[in-house]
Amino acid sequence: MDEDERLRRGASFGAVAHAYAEHRPDYPETAVRWCLAPARPRPGADLSGMRVLDLGAGTGKLTALLAQLGAEVTAVEPDPEMLAQLRRQLPGIRALSGSAEAIPLPDGSLAAVVCGQAMHWFRMDRALPEIARVLVPGGVLAGLWNSDDDRLEWVAGLQTVAKGAASPSLSTRRAEAADYDVAQFAPDLFTPVERAEFPNGQRRTAESLVATIATHSRLLVMPPAERDELLAAVSAYLAGRPETSDGEFTLPMITSVLRLVRR
Repeated sequence: MDEDERLRRGASFGAVAHAYAEHRPDYPETAVRWCLAPARPRPGADLSGMRVLDLGAGTGKLTALLAQLGAEVTAVEPDPEMLAQLRRQLPGIRALSGSAEAIPLPDGSLAAVVCGQAMHWFRMDRALPEIARVLVPGGVLAGLWNSDDDRLEWVAGLQTVAKGAASPSLSTRRAEAADYDVAQFAPDLFTPVERAEFPNGQRRTAESLVATIATHSRLLVMPPAERDELLAAVSAYLAGRPETSDGEFTLPMITSVLRLVRR
């Protein structure tokens, strides 16, 4: 997308902050532990006391898991409505207004920076030096993205009906991964990218899946009539599929992860 579209879509989430918190998928513990492994004092050590920033934290999906695992978490989020939702849900977490390009934390104050469903909104030429500034040497930068697993026929069909407005598919993530080498922006600051994938199935009903899809930025900036038409088509598709037409089902998802280490 061009810069104007990126800014418009990136600023669209605040209007649906409550729905985002309710419906967006969470992240698997195994993925988060893999992200942070290089920054742990020894293999298998827990996250107790590890100073971690959830950057572009949204409503705190990843923040909550980091806190549960024992990390000393700070959340930074630029959208005031998303930040307010995070503070309501996680009142004990330090949550600050800021962005990847202007992080309100001191130099060398963090063991890790994690970004859940957020790094693609960053201006990487400006964000990577800023992230490197707040990390200690040997600290970790990690990004996580949830994707629908379109290796299943019915999920691929859902992607077709949703016209790319739902969560990007696993095949799309994989196709774009080779072009999304964040180290190209700061090879002197970070080691080469490592990647991994983790299963992350989510329990859904047809109604809750439609509500989830409705929180994606492409839909949020659509004209209302076009959005309603697309969501109605998705509802009809789910009602007609045996996998999704009878109460709860598992939406197969994959969490794709990348990590880099601060030199």
